[in-house]
Amino acid sequence: MARTKEFDPDVALQAALDLFWERGYEATSMADLVDHLGIARASLYATFGNKRDLYLKALERYLETRNPSPIEILSQPGPALPAVRALVEFYVTDSIADTRRRGCMIVNAAAEMLPGDPEVSRLLDTNWSALEAALTSALIRARGEGDLPADRDPRALARFLLVFLQGLRLVSKGSSDARRLREAATEALTVLA
Repeated sequence: MARTKEFDPDVALQAALDLFWERGYEATSMADLVDHLGIARASLYATFGNKRDLYLKALERYLETRNPSPIEILSQPGPALPAVRALVEFYVTDSIADTRRRGCMIVNAAAEMLPGDPEVSRLLDTNWSALEAALTSALIRARGEGDLPADRDPRALARFLLVFLQGLRLVSKGSSDARRLREAATEALTVLA
């Protein structure tokens, strides 16, 4: 007869996500996970697999539960260009509010796990491609609405903003200088004029 789980896998996955986000993959041992989650090692392996499997599940959870998601911000009704500006402002504000300086788990994963991990690479590329596509779509709308000059390339601008936003997240991990982030964002947004 199979034993019932004595823990909630969903709660355990969230706790693992928090620990990986705080410490990173390499600095988190299985012993750390066992202690932090309060789950026996055998139960952890039986439910989630090895440490890497658990990390991948935690990274997927992070991607699924960001609130608000960048794509939601870009999909708001109304003119498109203010939504793009709102997304940049969200990244700045969220980065400044991150007093623990955990940064973005996506950026953290890229810095720690790439190159060399094809599964993490696939997850990150899928995420970045979706954000780039949403930005491109919003910028095409903005051009159609007359808010973006007709000679501007929405795809190139979307790629620039994607790279800028990821860089902003990385810089915010090492700097508590809100002015640095705000001034960089203000300058980045000049490409939309």
